[in-house]
Amino acid sequence: MPTYRDEVVILRTHKLGEADRILTLLSRRHGKVRAVAKGVRRTSSRFGSRLEPFMVADVQLSKGRSLDVVQQAESLGSYGADIAAHYERYTAAHAMVEAADRLNEAEATPQQYLLLVGGLRSLARGDHDSRAILDSYLLRAMALSGWAPALDGCARCGAPGPHTGFVAQLGGSICDDCAPAGSARIRSEALQQLRSLMAGEWDVVDAAAPATNAAASGLVAAYAQWHLERGIRSLSHLEAMR
Repeated sequence: MPTYRDEVVILRTHKLGEADRILTLLSRRHGKVRAVAKGVRRTSSRFGSRLEPFMVADVQLSKGRSLDVVQQAESLGSYGADIAAHYERYTAAHAMVEAADRLNEAEATPQQYLLLVGGLRSLARGDHDSRAILDSYLLRAMALSGWAPALDGCARCGAPGPHTGFVAQLGGSICDDCAPAGSARIRSEALQQLRSLMAGEWDVVDAAAPATNAAASGLVAAYAQWHLERGIRSLSHLEAMR
């Protein structure tokens, strides 16, 4: 069987039989891959610990009919333990890999892979608030998929902003003329927070007030879940912590 090598993030795992696992991987060059890792649940497995969720690995796989087969795995980023030790990091990481799985149903890109690796690394190190890392990841990942929210002009008519309306279904900020009745209103501080999260301006993000963070997070969640067409289940656990 033909073989190939790639860098991957482990998104999900499922038990198969008594000792195997089915892995869902986001790779750097081959998009989203489903593969079986044989014998990894045995204590004698040479690379079982390298193929857990949130880990980054260099793997060699052989092509299969429905599932590829993992032949070798070398660790590139052991983020799982540091993420799992903190509940908020753990739930944020779950939301990130869940979104990555959905966004890359059709075709993944190296940029999507690198963005996810950077987000998981930042979570593992505790560089910033876990929810802020998640929000920044979601905004950037959506943008890479062609769904960048309008933050400077009206999403509907293009009128220059800033605007005080925000409608996820219409693409972001909305002017008063285009805003449907009862649409959400956004304060200027929350709009600036969204811009900073998108641009990775962490000095601004980290200095924001809790109320501003909460408002921005709510808008990010609504926007991402609307475009993904299904809820991100892990977000509900983060919401319960606020």
